[in-house]
Amino acid sequence: MILDQLVQASQQWVQKVPVRERVKRIQQARKMTTPVLSFEAMLAQPGLQLIGEVKRASPSKGLIAAEFDYLQIAQDYVAAGIDAISVLTEPRYFKGQLSYLQAIAQTVSVPTLRKDFIVAASQIASARIAGASAVLLIVAILTPVQLQAFITLAHELNLSALVEVHTTAEIKQAVAAGARIIGINNRNLKDFSVNFATSCQLRQAVPAECYVVAESGIQTATQAQQLAAAGFDAMLVGETLIRAPDKGQAVMQLRAGVRG
Repeated sequence: MILDQLVQASQQWVQKVPVRERVKRIQQARKMTTPVLSFEAMLAQPGLQLIGEVKRASPSKGLIAAEFDYLQIAQDYVAAGIDAISVLTEPRYFKGQLSYLQAIAQTVSVPTLRKDFIVAASQIASARIAGASAVLLIVAILTPVQLQAFITLAHELNLSALVEVHTTAEIKQAVAAGARIIGINNRNLKDFSVNFATSCQLRQAVPAECYVVAESGIQTATQAQQLAAAGFDAMLVGETLIRAPDKGQAVMQLRAGVRG
C-alpha cells in the first residue's frame, strides 16, 4: 500500500535525526517570537482562495517537473495573485526538501504550508523554524492521541494545522482533536486514485466553525465553481499548476467566476 510506504519512509527519515537534535528543534521553535503570516486569515477572506503547490514529483506520476526552479515557481504564483503556497518537503517519493520551504517562506508575501507525512513533533518544529505558516496533518496516519498532540503543538508554535481527511469518520476525529481547518482530499492515499466528487460529498459533514479546503484532482474553472458553490474556503492545486507552461494564465483560468 502506497500510504504505508510513505509513512515508513517518513518514520525512517525522522529516526535518522538524533533524539537530542529533535528535542533541540522543538525547544528552539518554542522560543521563536518572530510572527508568521496567518494561514487562517487567508482562509477568512471572501471567495474561494487558491493554494498553489510547489511539487517536483509524486509516487503516482513520477517526476512532474524535470526543470524545477522552485523559487521561480513560487514567485510566478505570487505574481499571478495566489493566496498561499504549499511546499512538498518529503524527500524520497516527492523529491522535496525542507530547504525549498525555507527559501520560499523567506521570499514570498503569502502564507506557506509544509506538506509532508508528519509523524513526529520535531517535523512540526522544523516547519516553524523554516518559516512555514501551517503544517499538514493526515488523520489516516496518526493515532487520536498523536493528532490532538500535534494540533496542540502547532497552535502553540503559532502554526495553523490543515487536518486532512478522506471519510466522514475522519472528519469527526479531526474535529474531536481540535482541528480548525479541515482538508478534504479527493485522492485516496491507499491507491492514489482520484475522485473529485469526494470533496463535495463530504463538505456538509464539516462543522460550520471550521474552515474547509478541497485538495487534489482540481483541474478546471468548472470544478472551482462547484467548490465555491459548495461552500469551500479554499482549493489546493498542485499538478495542474506545476505542469502549466504559463502559471499566471493557469491561475487566472482556475479563478474564473469564483472571486468577487
